[in-house]
Amino acid sequence: MKMSRFNIDPDIDSSISNSNEYTSYQHCPPKVPLNGMQYTDVDAESQNFLSDHQLGKKKYEAEYSPGSASFGMSVFNLGNAIMGSGILGLSYAMANTGIAMFVILLVAVAIFSLYSVHLLLKTANEGGSLVYEQLGYKAFGIPGKLAASCSITMQNFGAMASYLYIVKYELPIVIKAFLDSNDNSWYTNGDYLVLIVTMAIILPLSLLKNLGYLGYTSGFSLLCMVFFLIVVIYKKFQIPCQLPENFINITVNVSQPQVNTTDEECCKPKYFVFNSQTVYAVPILTFAFVCHPAILPMYEELKDRSRRKMQNVANVSFLGMFVMYLLAALFGYLTFNEAVEPELLHTYSKVYNFDVVLLIVRFAVLTAVTLTVPVVLFPIRTSVNQLLGASKEFSWPRHICITVALLVCVNILVIFVPTIRDIFGFIGASAAAMLIFILPSAFYIKLVKKESMKSVQKMGATLFLIVGFMVMIGSMALIIADWIHNAGSSGEHADGH
Repeated sequence: MKMSRFNIDPDIDSSISNSNEYTSYQHCPPKVPLNGMQYTDVDAESQNFLSDHQLGKKKYEAEYSPGSASFGMSVFNLGNAIMGSGILGLSYAMANTGIAMFVILLVAVAIFSLYSVHLLLKTANEGGSLVYEQLGYKAFGIPGKLAASCSITMQNFGAMASYLYIVKYELPIVIKAFLDSNDNSWYTNGDYLVLIVTMAIILPLSLLKNLGYLGYTSGFSLLCMVFFLIVVIYKKFQIPCQLPENFINITVNVSQPQVNTTDEECCKPKYFVFNSQTVYAVPILTFAFVCHPAILPMYEELKDRSRRKMQNVANVSFLGMFVMYLLAALFGYLTFNEAVEPELLHTYSKVYNFDVVLLIVRFAVLTAVTLTVPVVLFPIRTSVNQLLGASKEFSWPRHICITVALLVCVNILVIFVPTIRDIFGFIGASAAAMLIFILPSAFYIKLVKKESMKSVQKMGATLFLIVGFMVMIGSMALIIADWIHNAGSSGEHADGH
């Protein structure tokens, strides 16, 4: 997701009948273009992004180059692309679906995501391209390319917003812990802190032309999430089920009224739950499993690459993330039950005023997400630059203006949207549904010519496409209905059941 532009290599394993039609970026030797048009959609800026993965400073010396990433490293990299801030919202999803229903949904979304990876890899082979947007262009022309580009941009924008939400929620707690004070001064206000972190750290890093070295922070981010999971499991056996008095009443998860609920009922986990917040479960899960923009670049870099080998990489990565997601959701939910918040880590502050282990987790996660924001912003800026039809020559004024505008927009979103749940829900129901369900199946149906529409594969892809539209439209409709309902409520709490 953080690396959206790569040089293109054909697949050794593929049966590409039209690979000679592919035209690469502007420095590549020209080939026979698709529909008489040549791709010139990569600007000078994008050639400097993660330059150790590209040939940005020289022309392509070879038309075909072998991948260099081992199977194990590819598994790690893909797991890193899957894992993100979405893990913090899974306990909230389980609290609003119940354990059994959550497991069913988690299995379904994981299987659907793997199936979409299968469709994407096969489409890349048949379409002769390893760039998501190029597949969109080959399948549906400019509208297909715009759909892919906008979906990736929205997904990355949502990821960037979720990272800044973590800063908004967690940094005030860290500052209060260091100062050993509960004073509600301006320097412990999350809104002010987001602006300060953005201007002092994120903006200078985002203005750099070459962000390649920041790519290593994604590995640190994954280690932080593994540490977070270990702490969640450990704290389950430290925090008693009899939570502090009025804990449930002071939690920000106001969507579930706890009137006349006994301690025994609070401690008893539920297996099937349905309430007004259940509609956020599927979008949260789809948001957590999106990694599809990273699939094709990783496929290109895989050593001795073949479609089957890359599918095995995806299988192992998804299995590992499935286990991590399930454990994080389960132990977080069993710790707090119905009182869990949309951002799990913040829930612990209701129990601990100061805890060294949690403080270390918070600081590590804050460092990781702060350094990851510029990496996520880079492909968004590149896409915006392309959509504006800007010159391919690098321009500092344009570079600075787009960067500042994007950071202003995401800060406005983080400050005025009340909860991270809304970001998970909206992006999961729109961009994530497009990237997992709709685009891979639509590209497959259009580009894989050797299979008839009556074949099992095409019928499966068509059904998958229909399911994708149902998930997107249904989730968006229910989420918007919930927003309207909450906007019209008295403001004390939403209608929980």
